[in-house]
Amino acid sequence: METLEWMKARLPEFLKDLEAFVRRESPSGDKEGLEAAAAFLEEAFGPLRGRLSRKDTPLGPVLLLKRDGRGEPVLVLCHYDTVHPKGSFPEAFRLARDRAVGPGVYDMKGGIVALLYALRHAEATGRELPALEVLFTPDEEVGSKESRPLIEAAARKARAALVLEPPTPEGDLKVARKGVGLYRLKAQGKAAHQGVEPERGVNAVLELAHQILRVGALEDREKGTTLGPNVLRGGTASNVVAEEAWVEIDLRAWTREEVGRVEEALRALKPVLPGARLEVSGGLNRPTMEPTPESLALFEKARAIGEALGLSLRPGRVGGGSDGNFTAALGVPTLDGLGLYGGDAHQRSEYVVVSEIPRRAALLAELLHAL
Repeated sequence: METLEWMKARLPEFLKDLEAFVRRESPSGDKEGLEAAAAFLEEAFGPLRGRLSRKDTPLGPVLLLKRDGRGEPVLVLCHYDTVHPKGSFPEAFRLARDRAVGPGVYDMKGGIVALLYALRHAEATGRELPALEVLFTPDEEVGSKESRPLIEAAARKARAALVLEPPTPEGDLKVARKGVGLYRLKAQGKAAHQGVEPERGVNAVLELAHQILRVGALEDREKGTTLGPNVLRGGTASNVVAEEAWVEIDLRAWTREEVGRVEEALRALKPVLPGARLEVSGGLNRPTMEPTPESLALFEKARAIGEALGLSLRPGRVGGGSDGNFTAALGVPTLDGLGLYGGDAHQRSEYVVVSEIPRRAALLAELLHAL
């Protein structure tokens, strides 16, 4: 395929751009790092056809590239924030055998550079593309608080959404993601002297211990519903009956129905100890991304292109959330996992497979053309 050969010929240039981008380390919340990474995006995408605009937010710049083309726009979602503090890797970027290693190289700066080359290919060959709106966001790894309204506004105008997160560890694209809920369960008791008159107190830590077991019982592993009471705080001193305690709970579920069941049960919890009170706060951080006939048709289009490139792609399901959860919840056909193949996401050994870069970049380029 001509596109694959074009990408292979530009692999050395691709690696130079990837290195330049990855070396501009951009952990979520690091304004200096995010500004440097945004400047790379402006330098790289600015000369391309289209209009590149910028919106500053408290969590970093959001960039929007609008490109004219055929039909209603296709939305492309990219985030450029990463998870590790600067200097966490022995080297910010290195090549080791067939791997390029560095912070965010897999999740998901590599996917952004693949888009850069897909657009460069279209301009070099004169191939038609659909109208595009590309969002580069700085806060996906911390919940997309600032970006979500912008993503949803763009999605309402789009006929499809492509997410440049990496594929599954097996190399498959993603058609389903679990919804992610973040909740806090707080127990309120009454303080008293533990040695002199403990009977006058109500122990919030003990109350919370009872409730955590109830929370755990809400799991349904057969349906893929998990609850993690993973952060726990309570009490003030060992000689004081604990007056207050709380636990943070992580919910993951494949369907809206399961989310509703768990939320209803959490809010229906009743105290065990006389005099104790319970309070539940929080909610769904990312809605479920459930496959639809339209999103599966989009996958089939990508699968056929992949087959011509020598890829055997399957419809993957993953427990982690992405910005694709937001677009799918609005009914927009969404296909995720169109970034580079690699592994060790969120680890200090994160990598992409160098020899597979041309194939994945060609897949993205051909899919954009097919749309």
